[in-house]
Amino acid sequence: VQLQASGGGLVQPGGSLRLSCVVSGLSVDSYPIGWFRQAPGKEREGVSCISSRTYYPDSVKGRFTISRDNAKNTVYLQMNSLKFEDTAIYHCATGCPGILTGWNKGSSDYWGQGTLVTVSS
Repeated sequence: VQLQASGGGLVQPGGSLRLSCVVSGLSVDSYPIGWFRQAPGKEREGVSCISSRTYYPDSVKGRFTISRDNAKNTVYLQMNSLKFEDTAIYHCATGCPGILTGWNKGSSDYWGQGTLVTVSS
C-alpha cells in the first residue's frame, strides 16, 4: 500500500490550495482515510477524515473539505481561507490518525510522505 501526497506550495493568507493523495494497494472507499499535519515545534494534528462521513476538528471546520474520487482512487483536501497557522507538512494516512485513531502507527496503517504547505505574505 502506498499513499502519495501532492499539491502543497506557497500561498498567501486567505488563499486556497487543493491537496491530492493518490492511493495504491487499497480502495479509498473501503477504509477511512484522512489528512494530518505537523508544523515545526507543534504536535501533530488530524485535520480531516473521510469514511461513511467526514470529520473535521474545530481548527479547520468550515475552511477545509475532504473528498474522494473512487475512480481515480484519490482523496483530496480542499483548503480555503488559509491562515498563517495552517503552515505545516500535510500527510495523508489510512485510519485517520488524530481523529479516529491515536498516533501509534500499526502494521496495517499507512502514511504518505507529506507535502509542505506554507502560508505567508
